[in-house]
Amino acid sequence: MLKTLLGVSRINFLTLTLACVLLALAFSLSQGAAWQWLDLVLVLMIALPAHISVNAFNEYFDFRSGLDFLTTKTPFSGGSGTLVTHPQQARLALFLAWGCLGIVMVAGLILISRYGWPLLWIGLPGVLIICTYTQYINRSPLVCLVAPGIGFGMLMTLGSIWVLQQSLPAGAWLLAVIVSLLVSNLLLLNQFPDVDADRQVGRRHYPILLGLGPCAIIFSVLHLVALGLLVLGVSLAWLPQHTLVALLSAGVLFKLLPGGIRQHSDSQALTPYLGLNVIFIHLYLLLLSAGLFWAAW
Repeated sequence: MLKTLLGVSRINFLTLTLACVLLALAFSLSQGAAWQWLDLVLVLMIALPAHISVNAFNEYFDFRSGLDFLTTKTPFSGGSGTLVTHPQQARLALFLAWGCLGIVMVAGLILISRYGWPLLWIGLPGVLIICTYTQYINRSPLVCLVAPGIGFGMLMTLGSIWVLQQSLPAGAWLLAVIVSLLVSNLLLLNQFPDVDADRQVGRRHYPILLGLGPCAIIFSVLHLVALGLLVLGVSLAWLPQHTLVALLSAGVLFKLLPGGIRQHSDSQALTPYLGLNVIFIHLYLLLLSAGLFWAAW
């Protein structure tokens, strides 16, 4: 049972959530906020179960629709395959999804009791994305592109900053946009190997609608914009100069972007670039956090 729970939660992908919360903490400290253990714990009690919930719902509904039997799995796309090998555990996956969503709602209500009802502006859209991502959002190309970024950037990262420092300066919004671009791009490239399978079960996203070639260009542009926004933020004094250390991650793009464009239609050849994309996004976020901690201390 434990193996099933770990599989459908896609535990190895949860590092992205930790990176987003770390970024929020680093920014808040760089702005002079005091360290609040209780708030940080509550933020993690929302962020991690939220990510697990959307993963478990995705595993359950992709198993029920038959998509998991059609995809060519890679370490970064096509689902975990847990329910394909253990179909009798489908109800357990659904229980995990709803249980984690319940934890999110309880922890969210505690935060609302501490800081007021305006936090619902973040909580309610987050719950909506979790519940609708697999069955509905994946059928609308534009919403499918932006929803993952909104979830991790505009809701998780921005919401964490709001809780940890009770204000949202311009730098917080800029970081949320950067995270949004990175995470949407993560899901965009991961859709490339699944295009044929996704089309068979009625999904509609931009790799299906526009084709892989144009989407590889969109992918490259979004990553470059995410880097450019950091330079803009420092030039406007929205972010401290120390965060420019995150530009060191751009070295990964010299291999990632040409490779993604060149190998976009070959799933096997694209797989190393899916991994490189994960490395770039994590490295960028961790270096941003390091720069903010540097500025704080």
